[in-house]
Amino acid sequence: MEKIIVYGGKPLVGELESDGAKNSVLPIMAALILNDSGEDIVIENAPDIRDVRVMCKILMSLGVKVTDRGGGCLVFNTANITTSSIPHSLSREMRSSVFIMGPLLARLGRVQVCGPGGCAIGSRPIDLHLRGLKALGARIEEKGEYISAVSPLLRGAEIHLDLPSVGATENVMMAAVGARGETLIKNAAREPEIVDLQTFLNYLGADIRGAGTSTIRIKGPGLLRGGSYRVIPDRIVAGTLLMAAGITGGSILLRNVIPRHLEAVTAKLREAGMDIEEGESWLRARGRPLKGLQKVRTQAYPGFPTDLQAPMMALLTLARGRSSIYEEIFDGRLKHVEELRKMGARISVEGSRADITGVEGLLPGKVVKATDLRAGAALVLAALAVKGQTEVMNPEHIDRGYHHLEEKLASLGAEVMRVRAL
Repeated sequence: MEKIIVYGGKPLVGELESDGAKNSVLPIMAALILNDSGEDIVIENAPDIRDVRVMCKILMSLGVKVTDRGGGCLVFNTANITTSSIPHSLSREMRSSVFIMGPLLARLGRVQVCGPGGCAIGSRPIDLHLRGLKALGARIEEKGEYISAVSPLLRGAEIHLDLPSVGATENVMMAAVGARGETLIKNAAREPEIVDLQTFLNYLGADIRGAGTSTIRIKGPGLLRGGSYRVIPDRIVAGTLLMAAGITGGSILLRNVIPRHLEAVTAKLREAGMDIEEGESWLRARGRPLKGLQKVRTQAYPGFPTDLQAPMMALLTLARGRSSIYEEIFDGRLKHVEELRKMGARISVEGSRADITGVEGLLPGKVVKATDLRAGAALVLAALAVKGQTEVMNPEHIDRGYHHLEEKLASLGAEVMRVRAL
């Protein structure tokens, strides 16, 4: 057990590079399974986070050879995949294990997984994933915690997703690469991470068009080869750090970012009073007196991302006036509200709406608990504004998506450390 101790009240000042995107690298790692050429695939800019390490363990359990060269460079050889079942313990450790279903079904004609784990942020059924695989010809069977899919031969199909689910879009894309004929995914999610998956697969030899729009076309089967690929920057980590500048009244220059991926976020930060400048691959954020926002509504891309809802709430607890946040994506993603209240935040919740009345300062000496990945980051951000000590428990949730967040903040002048909890 560990905890993060923050002595806040200092403006963050300095320069950082954003990490590679967690939500991009995980499906890309799953897609490696489709490569049966025997050639190595090198992934660069992979973030050193807990979920990536778990995905490496999952791939190794299937027979993939994984070599960590350091500096975010991972090398994979998928020549000897023979196992179609993922160990229960690894499936339950993170939700992204579900991404293995599509590519493993395409590679071996069968797959068995345990219902995926991950953060407890509400109902996140995988029925859209399963319906998509069924449409390609898979026979799905659910017994207790286990889900199995069998199909000796996948065939292209036209698939209309009831919702633009990121995970379902990616899973069907990967399975369709190994299917005979053409697959059309309609009402597809449009996130930049889906575009990154398409770019990666096409680089290796697939034929996919339309990622970033609501219709994606895949022509299969694709014969994939080896190669080297660099993952896009993480827009959620970048957004979190921009908000850290705002919440402390500091000034941060972020490099290795794609500003257009953050347009919905930077628009709201400007509306809240922050000064945001941007270049081709950088963003500079300066904190100013913050003002409340009438409405922040989480939406599918290109709307405001649900993954930044909690950090934005932390920022708005210190903004002048009233703000309202509407969580439209996940039904259980307001658990951080109670922890922020412990710190003196004035927040009321009705259904999916949180109403925030800004306070002049949060309370020191509080012990709060990270309930999930993004909630944990939000509590650390709120602690940065506290003139005194705050303890954030369960930082292992934060480690799922942020590479040594406390070290990044310390490099900007924060007084923050990770210690063992007694």
